[in-house]
Amino acid sequence: MTNPTLFSQVQKPGRYLGSEYNTARKEWQHADVRCALVFPDLYEVGMSHQGLQILYHIVNGQDNMLAERCYCPDRDVEILLRQQNMPLTSLESGKPLAEFDLLGITLPYELCYTNILTVLDLAGLPFLAKDRDNSYPILLGGGSCAMNPEPVADFFDAVLLGDGEEAIVEIAQAIADGRRDHLDKVELLKRLATIDGVYIPAHFTPEYDESGSITGITCHNDRSDQVQRRVLADLGATDHLLNPIVPNAKIVHDRLGVEIARGCTRGCRFCQAGITYRPVRERTPKQVFDLATKGIANSGFEEMALLSLSTGDYSCLGDVLPKLMDQFADEYVSVAMPSMRVGTLTPQIMDQIKRVRKTGFTLAPEAGSERLRRVINKGITEEDLLESCRTAFALGWKVMKFYFMIGLPTETDEDIDEIIELVKKSGYAMNSVGKGKKQINVSVGTFVPKPHTPFQWSRQLTIEESRKRFSHLRQNLPKKGCNMKWHSPEQSFLEGVFSRGDRRLAQLLIRAWEKGARLDGWHEHLDFTLWLTAAKECELVLDTFLRERAQDEILPWQHLSTGVDHDFLHSEWQKAVSEIYTPDCRYHGCQQCGLCDFDIVQPIVHGSLEPGKDSQDTLPSSHSRLDKRSIPAHDENHFKYLVSYSRTGNICYLGHLEFLQLIFRALRRANITTNFSKGFHPTPKVSFAPALPVGTISNSEFFIMDLPELLPDPKATATLLSSKLPPGLEVNSIELHSGNLPAATESCYTLQLTRPIRDDEVEMATRFMEADECIISRTRKGKERQINIRPLITELAKNSDDTFVMRIISRNAEPGIKPSDALHHIFDMDEMEALAATVTKISWKAIEA
Repeated sequence: MTNPTLFSQVQKPGRYLGSEYNTARKEWQHADVRCALVFPDLYEVGMSHQGLQILYHIVNGQDNMLAERCYCPDRDVEILLRQQNMPLTSLESGKPLAEFDLLGITLPYELCYTNILTVLDLAGLPFLAKDRDNSYPILLGGGSCAMNPEPVADFFDAVLLGDGEEAIVEIAQAIADGRRDHLDKVELLKRLATIDGVYIPAHFTPEYDESGSITGITCHNDRSDQVQRRVLADLGATDHLLNPIVPNAKIVHDRLGVEIARGCTRGCRFCQAGITYRPVRERTPKQVFDLATKGIANSGFEEMALLSLSTGDYSCLGDVLPKLMDQFADEYVSVAMPSMRVGTLTPQIMDQIKRVRKTGFTLAPEAGSERLRRVINKGITEEDLLESCRTAFALGWKVMKFYFMIGLPTETDEDIDEIIELVKKSGYAMNSVGKGKKQINVSVGTFVPKPHTPFQWSRQLTIEESRKRFSHLRQNLPKKGCNMKWHSPEQSFLEGVFSRGDRRLAQLLIRAWEKGARLDGWHEHLDFTLWLTAAKECELVLDTFLRERAQDEILPWQHLSTGVDHDFLHSEWQKAVSEIYTPDCRYHGCQQCGLCDFDIVQPIVHGSLEPGKDSQDTLPSSHSRLDKRSIPAHDENHFKYLVSYSRTGNICYLGHLEFLQLIFRALRRANITTNFSKGFHPTPKVSFAPALPVGTISNSEFFIMDLPELLPDPKATATLLSSKLPPGLEVNSIELHSGNLPAATESCYTLQLTRPIRDDEVEMATRFMEADECIISRTRKGKERQINIRPLITELAKNSDDTFVMRIISRNAEPGIKPSDALHHIFDMDEMEALAATVTKISWKAIEA
């Protein structure tokens, strides 16, 4: 959206503002190829996705290329764009998506597929690739679901299989060259097909029998009838996210992500990522440390996450984690490891993590019984899990999350009961150590047999079967100290349909979207009956997509290769049935999966010892620095500074809490060290002015920061801090101050209407100022309250043909009035018209409370 007057009409404008710190600003006309990178879900999900940011910075790192971002809008903005007849645009420049040369759309999970149609429709692009000629952008897909893109293949011109760091530049350059050479679309797609990892759906045609089963997949090009996944040989050869985009609005994973390794060869037979991201490629400890220190310095995040499919399996974790904690503990930057495997979560690792704040732990036994864990090749025992629980709770953790799946191959009722017993035993273990109230959160989901895994031939539970098992668990899990959540069976059903589906599902997606399907990954938006109706109209029986597949059956994804041999997957299925363990090839020799050539593609592991073994467990805990939280409060120095700043442009539509986070991170980026609050969740000691109404421009905002040292040059610090703020924010001055916030302030605003002020409105303003009261009703949390706003407004007068000047008093802990609300009530103005007025705060002063 490029019209700022619309921001006041949407629920969360921070999603659509752009202007985040570290975004790229490149000249449109100077680029040979212009790429829009699209994440087909809401901003808070898409901004948490590492892959899109990595490609964004890589493309913008090329002199002749430009990349901008777009996310799927929420329903309110979709409706607004249609009402205003406005196209969907990029965040950076506000250019319509149809004007780009390449639209790169991430395929992160199956339930976002209807969002792709929302994006295309709002961009004015035909859904089907065959209906788009040279005048439209090339539509490129990629990401986790790209290894079976068949349900959406008819929408895409090309799909990238595998790692994108090298391929994205080759693809963009090929499009730039094709535009220069005036190639038609057919010839351009032929050129793209020569790039390793690029799949052109139009070059392959599936054939079906009367039952809907695929009888063959015909290749129409002169290359191989299989497309091989692209593999980045050395993860350490690229520096990712040294300057990560810092969100203005709150996102799902609001932190710095440092990818320490890619790929996992533990060999869990249900895990698609364990196949599609292998081999294991680790960064060196030095690379990890450099990425972390530079990333935090350039972003200001207060938390970092060490990312991998299994962070605890990083072979140098015992080396790098203490160094990171030594570096960041004094700065109150916590380190999270969101993917820890039972058996690698050692006391030494836990001891390091808790030095700043206790981030949560999720342990994934997946199955309750030892037998079923052997079937899935989990490689952990019940005692491993119980020992992890005892250790965590003994070190002070109060909450731990377990993740289980129901519907795994060969599962029996006894296996379900073993989940209950394991949780009970874990409860006994947690109560045997430590003090205080503790809790185990149990999360349960329905197993979806994913393509390219040893379980790809298995059937998936029906919705009713899932409900029955969830109900059994809910009724029999402990009521005390245990909280159970489960994934929607309907969402799992659709996930299974689209993860195992074929091209017939494209018409289902279009039909469901036309009926209103949107944001299906969000439980509150999913309308499952709509999908059933659409399937009936398309004459599709969705249950057939979840059936068991024959070992010799032609699968919809059979022409797309992960590099892992079909025979290896079949062998792993046989081992599952026989409960035979397959060891990790990192430490126990090649298991002959067929991927590595040991010339270019091979495992890269920098430590020689398997994590979690005795030699690693004895690593010393490094506490070489004095933790600031151990210093008594009365020993701190306190120097208070008043920071005056202005805010203009789109950034004004952030909420007060979002501004607090933004300022905290800017201070860190400017290397301004504040004193911190005490306790388990320390925060910077910064006091802010009264909250400014969303959308208000201000030339006179302030906050007070409490520093342990005097600033050597406040003027230079003001200049530095301004440079670390997003566009639209500028520091005017930094001055020593008493630190006391006034109990009451009077702020002066100008309110510019979208039309001239009428004579009767001037009279209404006069009558208001002459009156003793003006009572309005306000409802909060279901309770209605009467407020007299007249004493709060000390001036209201016409200032120019279309502008009022208004002075408003704000008192701490007392109800106030927003300028736009005052317009609405005093002049009986339409609420939307009042919100459309341009409100500017021009000054403030302290007054007697």
